[in-house]
Amino acid sequence: MTQFSDRVKNLAESATIAMAAKSRELIAQGKDIISLSLGEPDFNVPDFVKEAGKEGIDQNFSKYMPVPGYLDLREAISKKFKRDNNLDYSPDQIVVSTGAKQSIINVVMALVNEGDDVIVPVPYWVTYVEQVRLFGGNPILVEAGIENDFKITAEQLHKAITPKTRLMIFSNPCNPTGSAYSHDELAAMAEVISQYPDLVVISDEIYEYINFVGKNVSLASFDKIYNQVVTVNGVSKAFAMTGYRVGFIGAPLDIAKACSKIQGQFTSGTSSISQRAAKAAVEADPSAIQFMVDAFHKRRDLVLEKMGEIEGLKLNVPEGAFYVFPNISNYFGKSYGNHTINSATDLSMYLLDEALVALVTGEAFGAPNCIRLSYATDEETLKEAINRIKTALDKLS
Repeated sequence: MTQFSDRVKNLAESATIAMAAKSRELIAQGKDIISLSLGEPDFNVPDFVKEAGKEGIDQNFSKYMPVPGYLDLREAISKKFKRDNNLDYSPDQIVVSTGAKQSIINVVMALVNEGDDVIVPVPYWVTYVEQVRLFGGNPILVEAGIENDFKITAEQLHKAITPKTRLMIFSNPCNPTGSAYSHDELAAMAEVISQYPDLVVISDEIYEYINFVGKNVSLASFDKIYNQVVTVNGVSKAFAMTGYRVGFIGAPLDIAKACSKIQGQFTSGTSSISQRAAKAAVEADPSAIQFMVDAFHKRRDLVLEKMGEIEGLKLNVPEGAFYVFPNISNYFGKSYGNHTINSATDLSMYLLDEALVALVTGEAFGAPNCIRLSYATDEETLKEAINRIKTALDKLS
């Protein structure tokens, strides 16, 4: 029998990927599954982005590329940061990676030693905690319930910091909740962060354009903590380029160099053709994808309206991304057929079996009383899915 490392044995599988795989398996068996598990836009990549990728092929961008990304792409990202976020990152402060997931783990590897504390607001994206644990870090989970719109306060952050705290990771707008921190909320957090100059914060802003309440605020835009923040972004969500695998960071120069050093021993540079396409995406004015944002906004309102008709669900109003994250604890202790609901995982599996709708348990995001639903699909599919969910939930008693 193969002897695996403790590292891989202790690593949890991504719940979102696992549920998507389970959905595909059931669909292959002929089941009429509606999958609302993955955070993947149903739109196609804009034509001008496709054309840039094709031009890259025709122009023979087929050789090894610089580890942190082509210079002209990093220059374009630098201009994007200034245009959209009022952030001054030189091209040398930018590292392009194979998706924002790699961008984040590069920073974790660069900064976290065995036993270091890493603050992670809850609910969190499934991968944050596993990446921290993978490299010996100690996740310090800070709870933010639905009554606080799933956002931690500056006071909570202050109380969570210890002499061993090295890093904080959070997303804004948030996956899985869709909550977005306001300018004033981030300003209060910046005041706390500035008191701990050895603390670095990863601000994951991959959903920045999908914001329904105004322009997204970047944590690094607060001058007093600019040198303590790593800004993570990419083209997957806003430009529907999930398969292109392009993410990037803007960071203090020493952190950017460390991430490039690490990446040089893992993947080197990301796909040359994907980089050509990504350049066209980041150079585009955000208005080019406003039609997608408008569609997500309309879908959010539809989902909230339909799910609001289901007695027993507790909902907040997400301000960005494309998720709703209802509290479903009112169903705990209820049953139907062979299913008894004692957890969010139980309810997720019940809805998969009874309603043929795939969602993700909130336990994967550190929130055992919630489930995540992605509304990155068309309105008719969403209506059908929620009708199925309501029918199934009404059977529980």
